[in-house]
Amino acid sequence: MNIVITILLTILVFGLIIFIHELGHFIMAKVNGVKVREFALGMGPTLFRFGKGETRYALRLFPIGGFVSMEGEDEESADERAFHRKPVWRRILIVIAGAVMNIVLGFVIMTIVVGMQTNIATMEVSKFREFATSNQAGGLQAGDVIQKIDGLRIWCDTDFFYALERGKTGGEKGKTTLDGQEVDTLTRSYDIQVKRDGKKVLLEDVKITVTSNTVDLLVKGESKNVFTVLREAGNKTVSTARMVWLSLGDLLRGSAGLKDLSGPVGVAQVVGQASGMGLQSFLTLVAFITINVGIFNVLPLPALDGGRLVFLIIEGIRRKPVPAKYEGYVHAAGFILLMLLMIVVTFSDVFKLFH
Repeated sequence: MNIVITILLTILVFGLIIFIHELGHFIMAKVNGVKVREFALGMGPTLFRFGKGETRYALRLFPIGGFVSMEGEDEESADERAFHRKPVWRRILIVIAGAVMNIVLGFVIMTIVVGMQTNIATMEVSKFREFATSNQAGGLQAGDVIQKIDGLRIWCDTDFFYALERGKTGGEKGKTTLDGQEVDTLTRSYDIQVKRDGKKVLLEDVKITVTSNTVDLLVKGESKNVFTVLREAGNKTVSTARMVWLSLGDLLRGSAGLKDLSGPVGVAQVVGQASGMGLQSFLTLVAFITINVGIFNVLPLPALDGGRLVFLIIEGIRRKPVPAKYEGYVHAAGFILLMLLMIVVTFSDVFKLFH
């Protein structure tokens, strides 16, 4: 895809996600009677601004974020509608509203994606491919409903493929013929819990063989209706949110590293690839990004909504706020560290483009 179109599409995607996030803060602030001074998309110099009522609306030069500036958010204010004068529970609602809106957007997009599918994949095994190893003695059988893989609960096909990818390292490489072409295969062993004849059965060391885009078993499909579409969209949303949490855990444990992170350059590259694969793939990626943004923002890190949430929880426990200047110092330091991380990840993205 043309690089200019890719960049514009990436800006559009992030613009939508940031707008929805800040809209969550804005709406919840208004609902709770907090005075909003400015609603801005982007950071840096202002491109244009207009006012309506007590709030200024602005578009800024760099499309890397946004903010909702509230009266009394970072300083003392005599205004009765100041943020800091509201009860802690109301401020908590305002702080988490952005992340909630991101996840709601993810659910809406997932609903559209599921609605575009011919049918909905269940986790009931229907049959096996010719090169299958998962149906060997002691393995899977037709009619088994897959419930867990290596202890990970499986709600939908997103969980299934994530569990296979995240599973035990190593594996046996080989080759097979698929659709008249020779392709590479990888066979790994997994512990799988299934529902068989109404009972839970644990199958140990089941060997599953995969190719670059195929797994050695097929599952039954389910017809679509309003209930099944909403249920599947909900499952995929929860699955994606859990995937983000587990991936963050992998980073902390050291089982994932800098090469597994992507910044704006890496995301733009993936957006271009997904858009070239069709609308369904593109929307799935957008849903993943917005849910990712929602989950990341509630992490208890300075400069993020989660960092502010920590201070509000401390205030609720102590019955007394942490002095604003000290909280400001913490958030400023966190912002600097996040910017440094973004720079490092961006350089890593650029390096990967040429290697």
